Amino acid sequence: MVVGLTGGIGSGKSTVLERFKVLGNIAVYDADVEAKKLMNTSPVIRDKLIHMFGEEAYKSKQLNKGFISNIVFSNKEKLKELNAIVHPEVYIHLQSFIEKNQSKDYVLYENAILFENNSDVFCDYIITVIVNEKSRIERVVARDHVSEKEVKDRINNQWVDSKKAILSNYVVRNENLKTLDSQIIKIHNNLTKKNPSI
Repeated sequence: MVVGLTGGIGSGKSTVLERFKVLGNIAVYDADVEAKKLMNTSPVIRDKLIHMFGEEAYKSKQLNKGFISNIVFSNKEKLKELNAIVHPEVYIHLQSFIEKNQSKDYVLYENAILFENNSDVFCDYIITVIVNEKSRIERVVARDHVSEKEVKDRINNQWVDSKKAILSNYVVRNENLKTLDSQIIKIHNNLTKKNPSI
């Protein structure tokens, strides 16, 4: 069973992911982390990115993340092209991961743009994490040391929460840790059929 975990930038998906990790026999696949690894290790991705962005796409054989981010987050067409290069390789990697973890209760698949890039087709259930936009902006500015405008640009490249929520099986409201934990435990119990109550 594959359970998708999504939510806009700054919604706290990573916090939710960490709390799910301790609950039991589950495997976790973080699409963003794996995509970054593949962008540094996959010759296929590397060649295509250099062809698209030029030699500056890599610095000392490592992805020049700042250079690429500055281009794609203010240019939706370039972001689309980047995703078209990276996502097919991530999908192949994900399928292999799912096959290797079939003995687990479920695979928790975190992807910030799960719906935007049609990755929801891999999921049996979907959880969306939401929080108010002010908190999202504050979190990302503090975490990534970027401007409020840059964060808003990224938010504008993602679906709005309400659209994601309609298509999700579960919605987690990430306002404070106490209520967050109770929501996560309830969802986990339901997914593993332990005291299902949702």
